[in-house]
Amino acid sequence: MNDYAPLIRAVPDFPEPGILFRDITPLLLDAGACRSAVADLASWAAPLKPDLLLAAESRGFILGGALAQALDIGFIPARKPGRLPHDTLEVEYQLEYGSDSLEVHTDSIFDGARVLVHDDLIATGGTAQAKIEAVERLGGEVVGCAFLIELEGLGGREHIAPHEMRALVNLPAQG
Repeated sequence: MNDYAPLIRAVPDFPEPGILFRDITPLLLDAGACRSAVADLASWAAPLKPDLLLAAESRGFILGGALAQALDIGFIPARKPGRLPHDTLEVEYQLEYGSDSLEVHTDSIFDGARVLVHDDLIATGGTAQAKIEAVERLGGEVVGCAFLIELEGLGGREHIAPHEMRALVNLPAQG
């Protein structure tokens, strides 16, 4: 597995003062590193035998689509309210700097589907927990959670326990 940390840019005070934003754009600009990151996540996730991958907009879509393709499974988009055209389930969650909600189509997860939850980053775990809740409320089973980045010290891993989790990069939340 490669060291992807040098390809993740720290942006202070974004989107709000006091938040250290982790920008994955440099990694995305490096085709080899991006391909390698997807392959590393796929090699971890393949033994879990997922049927589907659920990722939230917007940054979760970037690697999530590629990861679903690498695993040869379907992709479930989780979007901000009002952006999906069919019947949806809405789940609210807390962020480290506020609250939000996401929606998924109610017919996107068949009963008993094995679902891999993905995002580019896990911080407090609120968004990941919302995706887990959506999967479970729609009759699916979360088989694991795959992230590019885990921000240390914010409790994200503990928040989504006991679900199996993998992050390729561990970074401090501040500094």
